[in-house]
Amino acid sequence: MKMHGDNPEMTQEHQMHHDHQNHHAHMAADFRKRFWIALVLTVPILMLSPLLQKLFGLRDAFSLFSDLNVLFGFSSAVFWYGGWPFLKGLYDELKSKQPGMMTLVAVAITTAYAYSSAVVFGLSGKVFFWELATLVDVMLLGHWIEMKSVMGASKALEELAKLMPSNAHKVTADGSVTDVPLSELTVGDKVLIKPGEKIPADGVIVDGESSVNEAMLTGESTPVTKKTGGKVIGGAINGEGSLTIEVKSTGKESFLSQVIDLVKQAQQSKSKTQDLANAAAMWLTLIALSGGAITFFIWLGVMGRDLSFAIERAVTVMVITCPHALGLAVPLVIAVSTALAASNGLLIRNRPAFERARKVQAIIFDKTGTLTEGRFGVTDTLLLAQDIVEETLHRYAASVEANSEHPIARAIADVVEDKLPVEDFKGIAGKGAEGRVEGKKIKVVSPGFLREQNISLDDKRVEELKAQGKTVVFVLVDGQLKGAIALADIIRPESKQTITALKAMNIRCMMLTGDNKQVAQWVSDQVGLDEYFAEVLPQDKAAKVKEVQSRGVLVAMTGDGVNDAPALAQADLGIAIGAGSDVAVETADIVLVRSNPSDVVSLLELSRATYKKMIQNLAWATGYNAFAIPLAAGALYAWGVVLSPAVGAALMAASTVIVAINARLLRLKE
Repeated sequence: MKMHGDNPEMTQEHQMHHDHQNHHAHMAADFRKRFWIALVLTVPILMLSPLLQKLFGLRDAFSLFSDLNVLFGFSSAVFWYGGWPFLKGLYDELKSKQPGMMTLVAVAITTAYAYSSAVVFGLSGKVFFWELATLVDVMLLGHWIEMKSVMGASKALEELAKLMPSNAHKVTADGSVTDVPLSELTVGDKVLIKPGEKIPADGVIVDGESSVNEAMLTGESTPVTKKTGGKVIGGAINGEGSLTIEVKSTGKESFLSQVIDLVKQAQQSKSKTQDLANAAAMWLTLIALSGGAITFFIWLGVMGRDLSFAIERAVTVMVITCPHALGLAVPLVIAVSTALAASNGLLIRNRPAFERARKVQAIIFDKTGTLTEGRFGVTDTLLLAQDIVEETLHRYAASVEANSEHPIARAIADVVEDKLPVEDFKGIAGKGAEGRVEGKKIKVVSPGFLREQNISLDDKRVEELKAQGKTVVFVLVDGQLKGAIALADIIRPESKQTITALKAMNIRCMMLTGDNKQVAQWVSDQVGLDEYFAEVLPQDKAAKVKEVQSRGVLVAMTGDGVNDAPALAQADLGIAIGAGSDVAVETADIVLVRSNPSDVVSLLELSRATYKKMIQNLAWATGYNAFAIPLAAGALYAWGVVLSPAVGAALMAASTVIVAINARLLRLKE
């Protein structure tokens, strides 16, 4: 089935992303299936284990089923089926010369299985089958939780393609209009775009006039008036007028495809961080192997004990060195923090990037839709005559503009709820609108209309508003200039307090925008930014992020538009405003579901608290080795103290409980 707006070039480009996502989903499903099957098989293993039968008085009840051969059968199934991902992981990690968690788990379960199997078939000693089975269960559960937390590979390329309409209204040589698939458009074709439709390709207007919303593509918040000869971008949204364009670029050459390439490049260049648990596992693997070998040779060669005793001590060391808690230390914290984040409107899509958030030194905000609401609103009203009050001026202007579909007109109309009836309404092409209200002729017009009509205006306040980059319209009553209304992209009320809080955390705050310098300066002054970059073209936003990164700081980028996608992917931490475009959301590492910039502060605080919990859990999960390993090796054997497998198992269980409780405490701290 063909995707919405699909074409061969885009299909090839995001096939790789589909495969990546499906791989993660398959792995999560595989770990889940193996966990449940291994857990079911573990029940009879626990019931048949001699040690547990003795501890709980089950020997008589299960005397008919206590044959070690039956225990060996169940345990073999758990080892080969449940343990297969770790055995395969051992091979992969050793092949890449990067031993980690898989190696540690594989060494522990293989040692336990091989030794216990030897005991079943004649070697003197104790079996470790129940330790083997529970270790496999816990590790499968941990990896299942972990895989679920890192799923959600980027769908950025698919979302970009969805911006394009599926069909275009192609104008044929005889003037008739035919709907054709987007893939059939070629350079030179003429296309009709009706009001409210998405523009299907990059082109030049050959007929018509309209305002075009390019905010999701260029970051420019103001809808742009387009006339004959003006350029339009595929994916932008046409306003109130009909346009006929001549197609100038399609496929690989289009603006949207270039953005796709930028997203791909930035995603591929993003650095990868090593997982904390894998780092700990690598060291524990070395400790397990060397500790087991040293224990074996000391007892056999130095102390002169028999082979079975030396092997049992060595195996005990190697099994105990792989604590169950280590498999859950990081995944449990991630699961808790992910749930906690979701309840606070934060969607974590990339775990390593979330962990890096604690080290962020600079945050770059997109302006439109992030620090601002991405919609026009009235910011100032000037009275230019003595015989009118602000309320009357607003009511006249809002009543007339309520009949227009232009974004600026809608913003003025929203100022007043109870509007007056309007007669003889008509638009003034490119200059405003007029109508009769309460018998008076009301006009809401642009500065260009005043110049055309030679209406003089000498007011410093108007010039100050224009210098701030605001759009100023004028209200005439019966031909007399009565007032001016200034509009701008409304700054979110949370933006200033967000910047203040981030500065208190010693984080430098910056802004990127496609708007002009006056608008950028005004927003910067209002919210208290450290730095801003204005008039930045979409293809240059990722370069600006690189520029800040070149200062040697860890950079987060927050945005909501398609034009922000490459920059979000390039940043060390990409944060998307949830109400923005799907492509920005899919490219980002974190999504602010509530579209509230103050959630950035919560995100950084949660990242720091999460990392702290991870370190604590890894310390608990591995720290007991300093106590357990020497005892398992028999360091206090001369004083009659030897750590038995049962006591070792109790220590592992205690460590697991502590890790689980500590992870839950993250919820209490918030």
